[in-house]
Amino acid sequence: MPTCIDIERRGPVAWLWMSRAEVHNAFDETLIAELTEALQSLDADDAVRVIVLAGRGKSFSAGADLNWMKRQGAASTEDNLADARKLAELFRVLSACATPTIARVQGAAMGGGMGLASACDICVASSSASFATSEVKLGILPAAISPYVVRAIGERQAYRYFQTAERIGAARAREIGLVHEVAEPEQLDAAVQAIVDALLAGGPKAQAASTALIRAVANRPVTAELIEDTARRIAELRATPEAKEGLSAFLEKRAPSWKG
Repeated sequence: MPTCIDIERRGPVAWLWMSRAEVHNAFDETLIAELTEALQSLDADDAVRVIVLAGRGKSFSAGADLNWMKRQGAASTEDNLADARKLAELFRVLSACATPTIARVQGAAMGGGMGLASACDICVASSSASFATSEVKLGILPAAISPYVVRAIGERQAYRYFQTAERIGAARAREIGLVHEVAEPEQLDAAVQAIVDALLAGGPKAQAASTALIRAVANRPVTAELIEDTARRIAELRATPEAKEGLSAFLEKRAPSWKG
């Protein structure tokens, strides 16, 4: 049985809660393993349309558990590398989900917590939330989270925040692209729900295809091969039952089948 997470099903939406409130949902080897396994399972479940990643208590995630970090520091190079690979795999699995993912961020999202927020497709934050790539203050670096944070905030901002470890408030996080929506604390769940509702209105296969499209075209030059790839993607999707149902529903002024 999981000890560090809770999974709450709300119809087609799975709320994946980090449940180590007493340590501000800080990472250790158990939380990393349980999150990775839960994400893989939920992403493979066709009944799950949206995954909301959240944290119990005052914080989203304070990053690495200090006791875990001490154990890492005392471990051999081989064991340290194996542990680091497991952490990197968590972020890869989250980022690679075909199911839409939303980070619900309240309080602190430090280090790996900022990595989780960056690896999700969408981030909704409380106005009281704060973020930081705080690793340099501990004499380490934000290596495992770097591909996702740099993707979210851009190379230019990363030069600043990776080196200064400054705290980033919610409003600033939205300015630099990390956060999509900021809500007052009492309105945070309503803001998440508004995005969930918008996601549930779309075709699930079309959403997965859209995510794959973004990954295929981002940061690539527009070449003849890329144009051909995009043409093939839309041509193939148009022929699917979901696309035909969506068009029929629009013309008939009714809800499509995926809306129940």
